[in-house]
Amino acid sequence: MKRRPLLWLAPALGTIALVALFPLVWTFWESLHRHDLRMPWLGRPFVGLGNYAEMLGDGRFLGAIGRTLLFALASVTLEVGLGLAAALLLHRRIAGLGALRTAILLPWALPTVVAAMLWRFLFDSEAGAVALMLERSGARPVVWFAHEVLAWVPIVLADVWKTTPFVALLLLAGLQQIPREVEEAAAIDGAGAWRRLVSITLPMIRPMLLVAIAFRSLDALRVFDLIYVLSGGGPGTATEPIALYTFNAYFQNLRFGYGSALAVALFVMTVAIGAVSVRLFAKEPA
Repeated sequence: MKRRPLLWLAPALGTIALVALFPLVWTFWESLHRHDLRMPWLGRPFVGLGNYAEMLGDGRFLGAIGRTLLFALASVTLEVGLGLAAALLLHRRIAGLGALRTAILLPWALPTVVAAMLWRFLFDSEAGAVALMLERSGARPVVWFAHEVLAWVPIVLADVWKTTPFVALLLLAGLQQIPREVEEAAAIDGAGAWRRLVSITLPMIRPMLLVAIAFRSLDALRVFDLIYVLSGGGPGTATEPIALYTFNAYFQNLRFGYGSALAVALFVMTVAIGAVSVRLFAKEPA
């Protein structure tokens, strides 16, 4: 009888092992070999940690890590701030907010590729809406995707526009769990809106805030399709995150061994961020 629950779980555990654990183990094993399809006559010699040693001395890899972290910091900070503001607005009982809630969630429902194409059109240097507004205001035209720094503007804005509704939805769920009696009592005691937000609202939705930050941080660290469609990592490698560099190592340079090492590094980085998020989530506030 004690083994029966394990038998019931066996199909699910087997599926998880097949679709998650096996590819991970295979990728790590591949990363220990020099597998280069450009030179198939070399075979797949075992090089141990050679790919990882090369990776640590690879300036392009280190640059991709830095760009990924900066993108995650900028996008998650904006998304949490705007998501909190949207959640506070949606939490208020105002007539007509039902339609606004639906409209706010629409960007989240769009596929990432569609959202990226939309923002690429908006920031097109010739026919985009942003270019037309700059032209009418008398400003000089900007070729956004040809500038190493300005290329990040549409990328970050597109990510914030697409995923802020997700953060707002999570935080709105937390706000709806706060008893109204608590806020009403604080208001009667003379606490202003800012004091109620800092002393009551934010501490009580802390779990939801941490979940939102953790989810969005993990997604931002693995960003690929948005940047692939918007800028392709260019100009040069100025907007290339670690996931896109891994893709290029695999399918452009055909270096499967080195690409596997990059994939393992990305996995370790996301797991580390996830572990820190779980610790913060489990830690009780003082």
